[in-house]
Amino acid sequence: QVQLVESGGGSVQAGGSLRLSCAASGRTFSSYAMGWFRQAPGKAREFVATISRAGANTDYADSVKGRFYISRDNADNTLFLKMDSLRPEDTAVYYCATGSTFLTSNPADYPYWGQGTQVTVTS
Repeated sequence: QVQLVESGGGSVQAGGSLRLSCAASGRTFSSYAMGWFRQAPGKAREFVATISRAGANTDYADSVKGRFYISRDNADNTLFLKMDSLRPEDTAVYYCATGSTFLTSNPADYPYWGQGTQVTVTS
């Protein structure tokens, strides 16, 4: 079993930055790809970014490319999402997920999820 705990959310003005963290329990952290997803009120959960097991490969949603950066520290069992040039449309609850052995943007491929952290971007 893997447990994930997100942190780093908050309220920021448009154009600002935030860095989200996701702390994972268990010794299998480096065995899995990891992803960030988000869900805005009244909308479906959507893919944001994913990173491979060793961190060599990443993929991003078109809406965040060039603004968001996913990274991981396998020695510390932590996943990060640096978010720059934030926009009001980035407002959502952000979730980290893991458990996939391959890079994927499909939330159904991730069996383990955190509880989410709120990001609010004001104009």
